[in-house]
Amino acid sequence: MLRALRRPGRGGHGSVCEAKEPFLRSFLTLANGLPRHDTFSWLFRNLDPEQCGDAFQRFMAQFSEQLQGVVAIDGKVLHRSFDRACGKSPLHMVSAWGSEQRLVLAQIATDAKSNEITAVPKLLRMLALKGTIVTADALNCQRTIAEQIVARKGDCALALKGNQGTLYDDVALLLDDPELKASTSAPVVEADPGRIATRTAMVSTEIDWLQKQHQWPALKAIGKVVRVRETAEKTTTETAYYLLSQVLSPERFNQVVRQHWGVENSLHWRLDVVMNEDQVRTRMGHGPHNLAVLRHMAINAMLPCRKKDLKDPCAANSNVQDGTTTTSPAYWRCFEMRLPCCLRIWQLTVLP
Repeated sequence: MLRALRRPGRGGHGSVCEAKEPFLRSFLTLANGLPRHDTFSWLFRNLDPEQCGDAFQRFMAQFSEQLQGVVAIDGKVLHRSFDRACGKSPLHMVSAWGSEQRLVLAQIATDAKSNEITAVPKLLRMLALKGTIVTADALNCQRTIAEQIVARKGDCALALKGNQGTLYDDVALLLDDPELKASTSAPVVEADPGRIATRTAMVSTEIDWLQKQHQWPALKAIGKVVRVRETAEKTTTETAYYLLSQVLSPERFNQVVRQHWGVENSLHWRLDVVMNEDQVRTRMGHGPHNLAVLRHMAINAMLPCRKKDLKDPCAANSNVQDGTTTTSPAYWRCFEMRLPCCLRIWQLTVLP
């Protein structure tokens, strides 16, 4: 598992295991010697992904019971997990990301992006949503999903686009009306190298006529966020519309929308750039699914480690600061010190 978590999908299993043999033997028996490439390949191809996923979920259940803040739902395709010879399409993983906890809370696999809508209700049933705000992109802005979130005592902020037909047109018409009575936040400006981004949020509760016509489940307010992005070459403006089951201040609404992007910036970006997931050609048997679960486990093991904790890996868990250098030797020293503890907790809490 250390080999798979440290450099998932790449070669050189034997050399890494040999280099880390003393560390591995500190918590593994290895009665038959060090595992080789074929051993890893056979194991992950034949390991039941349902049982592996259930073990991951039981392990994370203690965290999801105390959820607060934003839970972002989004899917990601493992682009090179397809197998043309067998007619196998790329694996599509749908994840629930705790934006404040910075943890993968739950996950479910589908064989196509079109099945994400049916996978999300199953994903939501794995979570305790009371007191949380669930965010999702326009694909998952569905009546059944909104009803399920509210029924589980959560709230939702769902992105709205043209897939909802006249509802999108009516919401855009209302929020773009200069005569509308609505609350507007002060612009939030963020500067990064090469660009300046400005976000302004608006929330309106004047939705009586909208509900009479569309009857969206538990709709309490609607909102929009205007994003202006300035670079040396050009300036672009984007407007996004949302359906809210809770009346939020425009400042809080702006934060919620921004936190949704944590699933892209903190999870998907790390999977692609740090773990090279999109280039992994593991495609036989259950290998793609099982390795995807292990990558999520690795993300959960490492994200509670701040920059300053790299000097003291035993420091108490705390919020993660952006920009942690996940490719540095210090990062992996921190990982190696925490992994035996994580595996031991996994063994005690989820394995028979």
